[in-house]
Amino acid sequence: MAALSSEFGDLVEIKKQLTVIIALCRERGLVHSVKWASELAFALDPLPMKELPPPPPFTEEDSQDLDAYSLAKSFFDLKEYDRAAYFLRGCRSQKAYFLYMYSRYLSGEKKKDDETVDSLGPLEKGQVKNESLRELRVELSKKHKARELDGFGLYLYGVVLRKLDLLKEAIDVFVEATHCLPLHWGSWLELCNLIENKEMLKSMSFPDTWMKDFFLAHIYTEMQMIEEALQKYQSLINVGFSKSTYIISQIAVAYHNIRDIDKALSMFNELREQDPYRIENMDTFSNLLYVRTMKPELSYLAHNLCDIDKYRVETCCVIGNYYSLRSQHEKAALYFQRALKLNPRCLGAWTLMGHEYMEMKNTSAAIQAYRHAIEVNKRDYRAWYGLGQTYEILKMPFYCLYYYRRAHQLRPNDSRMLVALGECYEKLSQLVEATKCYWRAYSVGDVERMALVKLAKLHEQLNESDQAAQCYVIYIKEIFECGELLEQVELSTAFRYLGQYYFKNKQYDDASICAQRCCNYNDAREEGKSLLRQISQVRGQAETPSSDLSLPFIFGPLSAKNTPVRRMSPLNLSSVTP
Repeated sequence: MAALSSEFGDLVEIKKQLTVIIALCRERGLVHSVKWASELAFALDPLPMKELPPPPPFTEEDSQDLDAYSLAKSFFDLKEYDRAAYFLRGCRSQKAYFLYMYSRYLSGEKKKDDETVDSLGPLEKGQVKNESLRELRVELSKKHKARELDGFGLYLYGVVLRKLDLLKEAIDVFVEATHCLPLHWGSWLELCNLIENKEMLKSMSFPDTWMKDFFLAHIYTEMQMIEEALQKYQSLINVGFSKSTYIISQIAVAYHNIRDIDKALSMFNELREQDPYRIENMDTFSNLLYVRTMKPELSYLAHNLCDIDKYRVETCCVIGNYYSLRSQHEKAALYFQRALKLNPRCLGAWTLMGHEYMEMKNTSAAIQAYRHAIEVNKRDYRAWYGLGQTYEILKMPFYCLYYYRRAHQLRPNDSRMLVALGECYEKLSQLVEATKCYWRAYSVGDVERMALVKLAKLHEQLNESDQAAQCYVIYIKEIFECGELLEQVELSTAFRYLGQYYFKNKQYDDASICAQRCCNYNDAREEGKSLLRQISQVRGQAETPSSDLSLPFIFGPLSAKNTPVRRMSPLNLSSVTP
């Protein structure tokens, strides 16, 4: 079990800290941090009145600014950001200064989003920018150099730097913010979006606080380190956060990321029971229902979310998935476009819209959508994979090889990425690399059960008949074991090849078994009958004893002895270059 901070031994103190940070964030209009901390606080036992923490300290500057702050905060809450900033000019307290700068930042963001929606289509790149960013950076930079920024000011400075694509400086400022104010979730969450890999994460110095455990669990989920993430979340549940809807939702997302659909669906259903009016993460839930082709459940979810709030991004994505499942791709794309008008940085909507354009054979629009998704989050393997698929359709194998490799780096144990890589290498006549990819795809657990067939066909091309036969034998064994016989069209290919292989090697009993099996499939029936006739003609001749590639398991009990697995060296893709 993952080790947690020693601070989790005192949940009363953690509850007090959460109560304090909720009040501080609410005063500054940081609504998402308020919501996150409130969800955690709700999962802990209520504090008795005598244990409630005192209100935040009130300075002389706060007193001087109180009237202006109260008036401006009322305008801020009504999203009248310019009006709020106007009445906060000249205020000197930390709280009022933050609200002044934050109002200016949000005003610029609102104008940018309004202009984007008014003047641009959802796929047009556009150069609409927040015009206030440069001014804010100059002013905050001066305060930063003078060491006059508190934890909230550092957070805002980091956000401004990130928006200006000054990512290295932004990371340093956010790390400083976590040391200055460890309880503010916003700074940790920004770091989750900026840290690109494990090495970068290990090189950073974070404060030793219980918040760090929530941050690590979150970033492990983002980086597809799902086992470590689940261990962290389980540890957090064990120390007292078992009622946290935030943790339940994160575990559900983690199971979704590793395609453990049953467990993910179970967690989302539990989440819906505890928080029936929740909209957050429901787009991910709808992805699972889509994959399972659960039309009634997806329809119910879409109607339910419409009743709660039809103009939320997640609602639009759920409705888009519903229409996509009904093969109404134009309508689906329309709803994903609506989601993007509501939030142009919605990662899921960009990716899903790319999928819809792929279904409509509009590859140029699909490429643009996937590229937007990558701009929002470089760790979105679905967008990299989608780009690979579009360039594959355009018959540009070097391009699709690059994008599939990026997807594989993000999901090293996902067989779909490896199979796609193998197909690319095959098209480029790099058959050794293709062989490695297919074998690795089988080794990590082949989701679509295609890697062995492709590997066998590759061995056929290379005239390696023994290896091809071994692959087909293992493939047949696994298909019969899992009972997916009707869905596997490649079974006839496998039996047809093995029938000819055994016949050439004078193993007529095994050849006869395979030929009889061929007769069960329309596309191989005639070849099966022809092979049976050939076998009957040579039955009188001396037969060679069957080798260890025999197929008794198709009719009898399974055992490890009758499934030879050729030992191959593990794949190291780091040396493979497109």
